[in-house]
Amino acid sequence: MKSRWLCSILATVIGCCFAGARKPPAESVKPAIGMTSKPIGKEIVQADNAFGFKLFSELFGQEPEENIFMSPTSIAMALSMAYNGAAGKTKAAMAKVLGIEGIKLSDVGMANAALLAALRTADPKVQLEIANSLWVRKGLGLSPKFVETNTEYYEAKVTELDFADPEAPDIINGWVKEKTRDKIDRIAGTINPDDVLFLINAVYFKGSWAEEFDTALTQKRDFHLSGGSTIKHPMMSQSGDYKYYSAEGFQVVNLPYGEERISMMVFLPAEESNLAAFVGKLNSENWNRWLDSMKVIKGDIVIPKFKLEYEKTLNDVLSELDMKIAFDPAQADFSKMVLNPEKNPLFISQVKHKSFVEVNEEGTEAAAVTSVVMTLSAAPQPEERFSMIVDRPFFFAIQDNETRAVLFTGAVSNPE
Repeated sequence: MKSRWLCSILATVIGCCFAGARKPPAESVKPAIGMTSKPIGKEIVQADNAFGFKLFSELFGQEPEENIFMSPTSIAMALSMAYNGAAGKTKAAMAKVLGIEGIKLSDVGMANAALLAALRTADPKVQLEIANSLWVRKGLGLSPKFVETNTEYYEAKVTELDFADPEAPDIINGWVKEKTRDKIDRIAGTINPDDVLFLINAVYFKGSWAEEFDTALTQKRDFHLSGGSTIKHPMMSQSGDYKYYSAEGFQVVNLPYGEERISMMVFLPAEESNLAAFVGKLNSENWNRWLDSMKVIKGDIVIPKFKLEYEKTLNDVLSELDMKIAFDPAQADFSKMVLNPEKNPLFISQVKHKSFVEVNEEGTEAAAVTSVVMTLSAAPQPEERFSMIVDRPFFFAIQDNETRAVLFTGAVSNPE
């Protein structure tokens, strides 16, 4: 039985492997780290969130009856690494889609470096690892500036491979498997003769609830599907003090992990509403307003256990968001990516995203990988006890509460 779950991560793990790749000196990173509290840092987080919500809405519209889980962070970081090699109209289109128009390339890099540093040290009781990597066909000359930008700001390691070797995909996939703790074991398939570069971001998250759910209270209860039918599914229960908000046709509760720096935000549409109506309101402006409206009150929460895997090629949806030129062999301009761009004109042939999430009484484990393949062309409620029984399609997100970077977003129509 199909279930719909859309989860978007600002948890993209970009892993970069390069034998002998230069690790940025501490002094080159420190200025960026300080930017988390400066406007440019906040601007990048807002841009990533806005991009993630738009992407989520597009995917939701295309597959309204399917579960979807994604990491906006992973996708944005992978595309940002490719953006470092874009020029002309291609660069302008990507900047518009990513929401970074008017921001200097170096400022984008410093802000992303600061975000990486902030997320990796967010909570000592939570595992949050983000890695970036570039896998380049042996013999292709990458622009030194392009390599320097991605290694310095994104800590991407670069590995040169013989793409004609049948084991090349296994080497790339081995890195993905390692960085996602075996949750995602494959992102690269057959490497085509004209494929010359893989830019990969990988994210891994594992967090225990600040207050774990009691397994003795978990029992099968009704979960109402959007089509009108009902299934029996294991539901976890808990009572306590939670950040909570109810208005505008939905309820939202904050379920923190570890030391409460990172949380899962669960949005439940009202019975007279539905998930599509909520997604129609989902944007960064409303997101911040909703978070600012939350207050700590006592309440009861019932939420399903679930485990999901998702895989999607994002070429079409990114084209719909006005990035079509980057996928056009005749028009794409990535001349800042390689030496001799006249002889090596590149375009993005594929943006692929894979993700995994499992939610149970102990906490949450999630992972996401994004691969960009470059190819040669020829109002608050009163403070009273609430009751939130998540027994129908709902939206959820995992965010870093300090920077408000949205790591994952999801919509669950059927938890089976």
